[in-house]
Amino acid sequence: MQPQIPFNKPFMTGRELWHIAQAHTNGHLSGDGVFTKKCHAWLEQTTGARRALLTHSCTAALEMAALLADLKEGDEVIMPSYTFVSTANAFALRGAVPVFVDVRADTLNIDETKIEAAITPRTRMIVPVHYAGVACEMDTIMDIAGRHGLVVVEDAAQGIMSTYKGRPLGSIGHMGAYSFHETKNIIAGEGGALLVNDPLYAERAEIIREKGTNRSQFFRGQVDKYTWVDIGSSYLPGEVIAAFLWAQMEEADSITARRLALWNQYDAALAPMEAEGLLRRPRVPEGCVHNAHMYYILLDSLEHRTRVIASLKAQGILSVFHYVPLHSAPAGLRLGRSHGELPLTSDLSDRLLRLPLWVGLEEHLPRVVTALKEAL
Repeated sequence: MQPQIPFNKPFMTGRELWHIAQAHTNGHLSGDGVFTKKCHAWLEQTTGARRALLTHSCTAALEMAALLADLKEGDEVIMPSYTFVSTANAFALRGAVPVFVDVRADTLNIDETKIEAAITPRTRMIVPVHYAGVACEMDTIMDIAGRHGLVVVEDAAQGIMSTYKGRPLGSIGHMGAYSFHETKNIIAGEGGALLVNDPLYAERAEIIREKGTNRSQFFRGQVDKYTWVDIGSSYLPGEVIAAFLWAQMEEADSITARRLALWNQYDAALAPMEAEGLLRRPRVPEGCVHNAHMYYILLDSLEHRTRVIASLKAQGILSVFHYVPLHSAPAGLRLGRSHGELPLTSDLSDRLLRLPLWVGLEEHLPRVVTALKEAL
């Protein structure tokens, strides 16, 4: 009997446990140790962000962005409905209202042509989500934000090592958020990072992350004692997480290259199926360089997708759908509102199917392709 092929399998470079042991030898397992500083430096060098700060999740990074933007009760935040719950939750926690906008048919990213019409006197922020590591149309979004005085926070949870017109995702807006969850390309089990690109937020970001204290300034010798100076929370990851993550960052280029090779193999193998009208492959617009975060296909109906998932599962292959649109979720109906109808969001979310993609899948990928062809 053939072994089961999981949807995701966390990849280890081989140095993670050694780095964790080093962290223990250093006698520092709480936040902001040697490995956290290495990760910060790598992120700042790789993205060009003014300040990069590790957090215990991408959710935490988005919550920090909401605090930094001083969101108040009733403020509105424009975002896609086709996204993970954290994109909305982080801002709803501050009393802000998520305003859901439809997505583009090609990338499933927020439709930048619909953003401006969704702006009201209460709009404070735009949160573009770079779905599957493919960039939103950031020039247009930044232009709209500039003309209306809005803050842009990039939800780049899936976007590390991707670029838009040569610029790393997460580094274009005023702030950006990464995820290092085990399903992402560069992982730490759980974990995230806030990229601060606007100098206006740099100093306060450190304070909010350190429970509202100026502890970081104290350790740099900028103040002679540290105390409570602002609101905040404990957003730091422990040094064990940072040590694991550093091993991944050391191999980020090779991990990305291997994932891209798998993605390209899928894309080539599925081209004939698309030509036959059996599925639609992902689209990557010109100027966008993606990171092969996922390989998805679009089928012709929800019923068809359900049958294909069941067929693949019967052959030992786990494939999955993705988000239930937030505008139709119970909390989304209660805490947010939709700007007009969201027909593409509702339709595409019913038809999208994600195939296994993880470093190490190389020997199994032909089996996935063959099973998919049979299922279709």
